[in-house]
Amino acid sequence: MNAPATPAERLAAVKKEIEAAARPAGRDPASVTLVAISKTFGAGAIEPVIAAGQRVFGENRVQEAKAKWPELKVRHPGLKLHLVGPLQSNKVKDAVGLFDAIHAIDRESLAAALSKEIAKQGRHPTLFVEVNTGAEPQKAGVLPEETDAFVKLCRETYGLEIAGLMGIPPLDEPPAPHFALLAKIAKRNELNLLSIGMSADFALAIRFGATHVRVGTAIFGERG
Repeated sequence: MNAPATPAERLAAVKKEIEAAARPAGRDPASVTLVAISKTFGAGAIEPVIAAGQRVFGENRVQEAKAKWPELKVRHPGLKLHLVGPLQSNKVKDAVGLFDAIHAIDRESLAAALSKEIAKQGRHPTLFVEVNTGAEPQKAGVLPEETDAFVKLCRETYGLEIAGLMGIPPLDEPPAPHFALLAKIAKRNELNLLSIGMSADFALAIRFGATHVRVGTAIFGERG
């Protein structure tokens, strides 16, 4: 069987896979938000995916998103934009103004900057704490054993409404134990959202309670 050729076909195939993963887990497929990761793709590649019905997109970099999304949002009201990559403190003003969700809160200085900017702008993006479940030195994220204290700090010291956790398992390890660990930490901190699963493993992530799956390649194709 040929692989889906157009963005619309690829999007439909991903949605079908989400449904196929959610039903056996006793979940409504609508409880899983598909975040289409459009990093490095221009408006010309994004427009057909919007035309096919996708409304939630993810970007890794604030500067790249600033260059292409304001105009797209004007042309297509109702789009939601998620920041899924690391956020520098000096980009917090732009991030709060542009994004509807921020997935990678991982340090106190960022929590402090977000708190100030959210109060200033009166915008309240959905906030996720990033957890480095594999304790990988090259990766951002709070260590699992420090996550409870960090979530408490964000809430009590900085007044942030933390809604969920985000994680990316190590490439060379099975993702299931990492997904299970994140689900466990989320539950004990009364966090309802889990941003886990990407193109290669989002169906598995749904079985572990993913509420947000971040899918780029399976929708847009390989990046150049």
